[in-house]
Amino acid sequence: MEPNEAIVNSKVREDCFRLLSACFYEPQKQLLLDEELFEDLTKSLKHLCPSAVVYAEDMEKSIHNSTEDELRIDYAKLFVGPFELRAPPYGSVYLEEGRRVMGDTTMEVIGTYETEGLAKSESFQDLPDHIAVELEFMSYLFYKEREALEKSDAETARMFAEKQDVFLNNYLRPWISPFCEKMKEGSENGFYKALAACLDTFVLDRKQ
Repeated sequence: MEPNEAIVNSKVREDCFRLLSACFYEPQKQLLLDEELFEDLTKSLKHLCPSAVVYAEDMEKSIHNSTEDELRIDYAKLFVGPFELRAPPYGSVYLEEGRRVMGDTTMEVIGTYETEGLAKSESFQDLPDHIAVELEFMSYLFYKEREALEKSDAETARMFAEKQDVFLNNYLRPWISPFCEKMKEGSENGFYKALAACLDTFVLDRKQ
């Protein structure tokens, strides 16, 4: 792969993980539309994972056809509560026996963040293995790889590529499909059904 092509591919992956992460915070419909998130996601997926494009397009159609209240209600039922969550957004729920949060895998994820010198923002009150955080961390690792490639630092770029593989295969990919299935089953809104299909297709794509 040519250096410029490697930089472009790293940037596209960085963007896909970042844009998907943004969809798992409390929905602000107009902000998502104003930021042209879905157009950017569709463009990136066409380059990287064409099979997920149709779901990104469905996300955009669905959010136009939904009120912000409808989105927030579905978001709360899926991810927040106060009753039983229809799709708990925490890796440990799927990776630990007894569906417990803050298990061994969560501690390992925290250690991985700390190794990179990252700490949880004070404004973020949720758990460190929340899907939004893990997707954002993957975006960060691709950013660091791209940064190294732009400096022609092949060794550092290779190191971050290895970190991407370890985190994706050990802490993210193993729970994506059951999580996304729960989203599809529990959602009453087309937006979150399409988001689930898009995320599942993208993360399980072996090009990642």
